[in-house]
Parts: sequence; C-alpha cells; structure tokens
Amino acid sequence: MSSNQKTARIVGALFLISNITFILGAGVFIESILSAPNYLILVSANSAQVIGGVLLELINGIAYVGIAVLLFPIFKQRFESMALGYLGFRLVEFVMQIASGFSPLLLLTLSQEYVAAGSPEISSFQSLGTLLLAERYWAFQMVSITFSLGALIFYFMLYQLNLIPRFISIWGLIGAVVVLANSILDMFGLNLGNLGVLMFLNELFLGVWLIVKGFNSSAITARSA
Repeated sequence: MSSNQKTARIVGALFLISNITFILGAGVFIESILSAPNYLILVSANSAQVIGGVLLELINGIAYVGIAVLLFPIFKQRFESMALGYLGFRLVEFVMQIASGFSPLLLLTLSQEYVAAGSPEISSFQSLGTLLLAERYWAFQMVSITFSLGALIFYFMLYQLNLIPRFISIWGLIGAVVVLANSILDMFGLNLGNLGVLMFLNELFLGVWLIVKGFNSSAITARSA
C-alpha cells in the first residue's frame, strides 16, 4: 500500500508538471510569438524563448508518458488490454508532440535566414512559414485527439477501480469528450474557443488530490485481496 501511495503522489506531481510546462511552453513562450503577424522576425529575435518553449513542451509529453508507465502495473491487474491501450496512446501523443515541436525549431532557422536577407517581401519565405505553421497546427490536433482518447481510457479505469473520488473521474471523462469534440470540430473550421480549460482544471485538481490524499486506501486493499 505504501508503494501505491508513493506512486499516487509521484503521478500527482507529474500531472502538475505536465500542465504547467504545457501552459508555459506552448501558451506563453511559443504561441505568443507564432500568432503575431510579424512572427518571421520575432522568432529570430526571441530564439531562446522559442527553444525553451519547445523543451517545456517535450517535458509535458515525457510527464504524460511517465504517468502511463507508473500506473500500468496498477491498471493491468484488472484491465490489461486497456492499460496497454492507454500506454500506447500516451506514446503516440508524445511522438505527435515531438512533431509539433519541430515546426518552431524549423521556423527559427527560416526566421534567421529571413532577417539575414533583410526581411524581403519574398513569397517563398511567407509560403514556407505558412507551411510550417500548418504542420504545427495539424500535429497539435493529433496531440489533442490522442490525448483525449487516452484520457477516456484513463478515467474509465480510475472510475471502475475507485482509486479516486468518482466525481473526479466523471469530470475527467466529460473533459476528455469536450477536448475530443472540440478538436474534431476545429479541424472542420468550427472553432468553439478554448474548451480545454475544463480538462486543464480537472488535471490540476487531480494532481493536487493525489499529492495530498493519494489513492483510495480501501480500494487498494480490496484490489490486493
């Protein structure tokens, strides 16, 4: 039981790390630059910020894989196939995260060449920049889809095992459905805004809960028996 509670607290810390690094890396460091009209100049002028943002995004992906690896021995005792599926989705999500991170790094090189050329009004620079932004967009959509599918499996198993209060699991299931629906609709041009905040708040709450409370002791005892 002490080992399982230690795992719960580590998982809780990883949830907090993953969300904080994502908000800082993607939201604060990278997207604030890439969303600007003169991003081809700003990327070069803020190279350290861009590289730091990509590294933070990778830490976010590593944290999610770490969560799946740590919880796999607990989940597989009752849901072996689903536990493997959950781990698989997290690994695919991490690969898509890497693909998403390539775009800012390639844009950094393009921006440096653009600035060195005197910021000319040449369509090839603009076209290539647009292509790299599109690559990041689609890779991020794949991150969102694989994330939400993995979250659906994750919270279903938590709900069935009763390792945490079930209202947290239900909250997470609703959040995962919202993220999945929002991502698919956005791919078809229907942008409903940042509905991912529901999932973000859920994972922050879950992270704090696991650090403070750990897993449901009675559920762990019953599972061991």
